[in-house]
Amino acid sequence: MGSYQFTTEKDFIKFQQILSNKIRNGFVVVEKNDKLPYVVLYKEKKQIDSSLQLILVFVTFGLWSIVWLYLIIRLSKKKEILVAVDEDGNVFEEKCLSK
Repeated sequence: MGSYQFTTEKDFIKFQQILSNKIRNGFVVVEKNDKLPYVVLYKEKKQIDSSLQLILVFVTFGLWSIVWLYLIIRLSKKKEILVAVDEDGNVFEEKCLSK
């Protein structure tokens, strides 16, 4: 088997743009493979200031609790994603299964 080649330069540019956007958003490269073009990216969970959130819940008479719950669900998870190019040259992104 030969090494994998990008089908077009356009696919490679799209792959690099997605990677640079993810890295700008706080992801870190965990694993990289140049022969089969894929990269595994990782983002640490964020800490939420609970005291501020609780004050906002009281000030807004409980309405902020919906936002707080959303923040807890959305930001308190570690994230691992895979960005790769398939055989047809399509760039895709998938969530990785966590341990």
